[in-house]
Amino acid sequence: MNEKAYKLLAIQEGITNRSAKDLIDRGVVYSSGKKILMARAEMNVKSRFRVEEITKLKVIFEDDKIVAIDKPSHVTSEQIAKKRGEKLLHRLDKETSGVLLLVKDEDFRREAISAFKKLEVEKEYLAWVSGSVIEPIVIDKPILTIKNKGSSYSKISKDGRVAISEIEPMLLEGKTSKIKVTIKTGRTHQIRVHLKSEGYSIIGDKLYGGKPHKRVLLHASKISLLGYSFESCEPKDFRL
Repeated sequence: MNEKAYKLLAIQEGITNRSAKDLIDRGVVYSSGKKILMARAEMNVKSRFRVEEITKLKVIFEDDKIVAIDKPSHVTSEQIAKKRGEKLLHRLDKETSGVLLLVKDEDFRREAISAFKKLEVEKEYLAWVSGSVIEPIVIDKPILTIKNKGSSYSKISKDGRVAISEIEPMLLEGKTSKIKVTIKTGRTHQIRVHLKSEGYSIIGDKLYGGKPHKRVLLHASKISLLGYSFESCEPKDFRL
């Protein structure tokens, strides 16, 4: 006998159907060692679930202009903004962890947006990728983003917008590498697309050819703009 996954999870955890569906959508629910990808998937009523803990939000810095949040994976930037009641200055993908900025002051927001457009904002990321990265790489390839019904997919295209990523090797373990990526342009999925184009897909990034993992191993470690600089340490789940 089968039942929808979110209904079985709700019964097991003693939570509402809506809460159960939200946990599955966040990508933190597993059964028999495999991530449950669809809340409405039909599963045997005897199925048991494991729910990974979602790290609580941590404020790195806050003043009357800006708020720096240490974003955990499996939470969207929009969910954080809604919970805080403040506007996003930029976005991180759901499974990307690290420094996320929100703003309180409208004049400062306009000034910060101008800094982004002038390429005066520097962002550093850490990533685990497949392949051996043994020397620095500068990837200068235009990116075109296609948006469709709330989802986005980007690709290298001569019709795209300028995008530059600077890659530095940090650690080599077997056939995987830990790298630092510095960007000033901020195209949708820029790092993910650029690394794929060089044959170094991020581990966990199935959309762009990465090996399956419990999360996309991309972490926003540092951002600097308008005299501010914020950093985020690697979270516990940022590992192979």
